[in-house]
Amino acid sequence: MLTPPRTVVRREGGLYALERALQRRGFRHVAGADEAGRGACAGPLVAAAAVLPEGRRGEIDGLADSKLLTPASRERVYEDVVARALAYAVVIIPAEEVDARGLHVCNVAAMRRALASLTTRPEYVLTDGFGVDGLDVPGLAVWKGDRVAACVAAASVLAKVTRDRLMVELDGQYPGYGFAEHKGYITPEHSEALRERGPCVEHRFSYVNVAAVSGRAGRPPRSRRPALGPAPEPMERFDASGGTVGVALGEQPRPPAPVGEDVVMEGGVR
Repeated sequence: MLTPPRTVVRREGGLYALERALQRRGFRHVAGADEAGRGACAGPLVAAAAVLPEGRRGEIDGLADSKLLTPASRERVYEDVVARALAYAVVIIPAEEVDARGLHVCNVAAMRRALASLTTRPEYVLTDGFGVDGLDVPGLAVWKGDRVAACVAAASVLAKVTRDRLMVELDGQYPGYGFAEHKGYITPEHSEALRERGPCVEHRFSYVNVAAVSGRAGRPPRSRRPALGPAPEPMERFDASGGTVGVALGEQPRPPAPVGEDVVMEGGVR
């Protein structure tokens, strides 16, 4: 019985080595998927998927794990990914749904939906950290995939920039929390604002620190959320915003918005 030849990942290929190796084995369209916002206690969870072209057109100058890029570099790389990708998709899951379904379930479901929404059907899928079932193509979960595979790094930039822009918008709706600076991550400044103001509807009430200051710590996550109302104010009354998953396909980039540096908050290196 003949065994198939081994797939050799060439170190000199750098961030593109894994995709190039898969393409040599006949998998032309390799998709990457990643998320942003797992560690935040406020704001949406955002997942993205991307398929980069083969060859030099798929090589994006400065592409790297989004957490290792400066805000300005992320914006520039984002524009290049949007311009060059064969296909990309972004899925946004609001805080309310994270509370109702659980973080890990939402994370995997969001990556699955982003991959399924790609207009170019992937022949192989690489995901960052977590395997995604329910796909009809082979795939591999890669530890620190956004630092190993270009398509995963591209997805990480799409997810990160999209989420940063959303958090800047939420800062205008819910001032006083500093969402534009820390993007909903648990910084000392954010923790202090939570203690002083209490959580708003964009906080994740399934997170221990949010539940503790909400006065609803002993209740299940769904019942911890504040009652909805007409005004976007902290705690007692809020916007009745929808809780469904949203997908942005081939989204045109918005005008760049100032974003704060949160490399350290996401475990990166400043």
